[in-house]
Amino acid sequence: MSIEDPGSLSSAPEPWDQVPARTRRPWWFWLATGVGGIVLFFSACFVALYYLYAPDLPITADRLGDVNRTPSITLLDAEGKVFASRGAAFGYRVKLDEMPPYLAAAFIVTEDRRFYSHSGIDYRGLMRAFIANWRAGGVVQGGSTITQQLAKNTFLKPERTWSRKFEELFLSFWLERHYSKDEILTLYLNRIYLGSGAYGVDAAAREYFGKSVREVSLAEAAMLAALTRAPSRYAPDTNLKLAQQRANLVVELLRQDGQIDEEQARKAKAKPATPVLKTGVESTNYFADFVMDQLTKLDIRPNKDLVVKTTINTKLQAAAEQNLVKLMDRDGKGRGATQAALVAMEPSGAVRSIVGGKNYTDSSFNRAYQARRQPGSSFKPFVYMAALEHGLTPDDIRDDAPYENRGWSPENYDGSYLGPISLREALAKSINTVAVRVADEVGRRKIIGVAQRLGITSPLEPNRSLPLGTSEVTLFEMTRAFGAFANNGNRVDPYAILEVTTSDGTVLYQHRAAPPMPVMNQRTLEEMNQMMFEVVQTGTGQRADLNPRPVAAKTGTSQEWRDAWFVGYTADFVTGVWVGNDDNSSMKKVVGGSLPASIWKAYMLAAHKNVAVHNLPGVDMYGDHDSYAQNEDNPWVERDGDYTERRVPDENDGGVIEDFFDSLFGSDRDRSAPPPPPPPRYVPQSNRPANNGEDGDVEAMADQAPAIASARRGRNMPDPVDPEDIVDEPEVVTDEPPPPN
Repeated sequence: MSIEDPGSLSSAPEPWDQVPARTRRPWWFWLATGVGGIVLFFSACFVALYYLYAPDLPITADRLGDVNRTPSITLLDAEGKVFASRGAAFGYRVKLDEMPPYLAAAFIVTEDRRFYSHSGIDYRGLMRAFIANWRAGGVVQGGSTITQQLAKNTFLKPERTWSRKFEELFLSFWLERHYSKDEILTLYLNRIYLGSGAYGVDAAAREYFGKSVREVSLAEAAMLAALTRAPSRYAPDTNLKLAQQRANLVVELLRQDGQIDEEQARKAKAKPATPVLKTGVESTNYFADFVMDQLTKLDIRPNKDLVVKTTINTKLQAAAEQNLVKLMDRDGKGRGATQAALVAMEPSGAVRSIVGGKNYTDSSFNRAYQARRQPGSSFKPFVYMAALEHGLTPDDIRDDAPYENRGWSPENYDGSYLGPISLREALAKSINTVAVRVADEVGRRKIIGVAQRLGITSPLEPNRSLPLGTSEVTLFEMTRAFGAFANNGNRVDPYAILEVTTSDGTVLYQHRAAPPMPVMNQRTLEEMNQMMFEVVQTGTGQRADLNPRPVAAKTGTSQEWRDAWFVGYTADFVTGVWVGNDDNSSMKKVVGGSLPASIWKAYMLAAHKNVAVHNLPGVDMYGDHDSYAQNEDNPWVERDGDYTERRVPDENDGGVIEDFFDSLFGSDRDRSAPPPPPPPRYVPQSNRPANNGEDGDVEAMADQAPAIASARRGRNMPDPVDPEDIVDEPEVVTDEPPPPN
């Protein structure tokens, strides 16, 4: 192109009109951009998740120790001594510098060797655990750090989900940001669960070794650290040999890490730690469970640690358990009796002892206040109290003879009858026919009203067998009801809690006695005490006599020997005993006046040690109504082998020297005439079989009703039946499912 060409310049493109050549970015540019974007994205996610999961809590270490902490409940006896605890057992908060140095080191070498070098997450540990688990084809190692474990134990629920794991990671970063390493380790050691309900190293040291964590030896510290992986498996009170082997491995790790020298390791292995023997009474757990149930009824919700002072007398509780187990092992096995229960309280209502079974470890079911069983003849005092209120007296006579009521008839123990007999003697000898006659005369609904007035809360059916104790009740109810006779005729409201306070001393509840509530008049009270006093003097309860201390009681045996009861009282204690089987099977003729009476007497002897003798209202051991001289041979009573007959000393009794000279030269003193023989028993012509019930608590067979009705018509004895009590007789069913183990 020539310069002279005028169109050549105008046709050239402008620089800004030219399309620039496309430049190609190098590969590393795109790699850096991608990595940067990913880092930026995850950084933004991390910041968002951090603030999302970060707890909105005070960041002081002392306050964090209370976060999501399960409250503990400490139970004290009447003297203020600890006898049990419920909930989580936390020891004292111990600072890191107050613990032996080898204790913290033992937990670090076992759980997190790089604790002081990582920032909450141990990536090397995570990788190591991943490889080990991949090779093993299952989870054999964990990669959680001490910080992660603290985050999990403090804030999270024990769930195995990805969301919980993310929460754990971010909470670990939060903890590392707000706390020093020593503060994190201190919190961890004071919260970690180490078996047997113990949270924290101090609680575990007290549980297993009976000492503060400040005093544990190297071997004991190693055993505590060994519990972190599987507390239930390595607990020294469960498998001591395995716990010691695991502790020796911890000692070796400490040596390899340079925390202890060869000599210390050798001594620790040569003398491994052993747990202390627990000397507490096992049956106190029955009482503790009862207290927890009563605490719920007081509407006290434990959101803080509580201290509950109770009415239990631990010495008497121990005596109750020891005597019950001893007598059941000695006398119960051969007679088909496998379980027993005992309740004891003062007439004021203060519960002193509860034994719900032979062994709490085998069965925590409390037969003393959870099991409903037929009380048998121990129900009869309610019948006779209703009779006294109806206008009858203890000396009124009723005929002990065959008795029929619309096709049903009761029957005495041996099938024989005594003829005319007073109500006092009928109760003492547990005569069935008289009890049923009186019930029909008074009215069964009135009897139910008396029982409920005295404290029976279980449903009572007004059927014809009610006076023989066929409606099921609990031992606790029966003991409470009998307490009214010892409490001057006032209703007994049992209580087991004296005071409830928080750990800082704030009083939440204090027991205050309610005003007396009379449930019977004075005359009825005195006459009932006299009648049940006679049960122990001449009747079915002679085995339980505490001479010279007056005792009133009643025995009971249910159908087919399934339950045997003895409920009795003095002026100072009311105690009830039940013996039977959880599956409701029959025993081998165990009656209320035998094994239950022996258990009752053994407990009451311990309870009245160093207690002055007090008379019951209406009963004077040395008064006119004393019945010692009336002690006749009684087939309803199973006596102890060492039983000796008692009588009242009379004015003709002399000393040893006088008796000696009288034997040589005779005596001018008038000798009292021998007591008249007991009246002959009336036995019907028909050969009636004996029933299974020593107390006379068993109903007669229905197929014998026609013969008995015919005998009654021959004697012109109409049936006095209250129209309001005409109720169809239901089938008596006493089977109940066995209690859970």
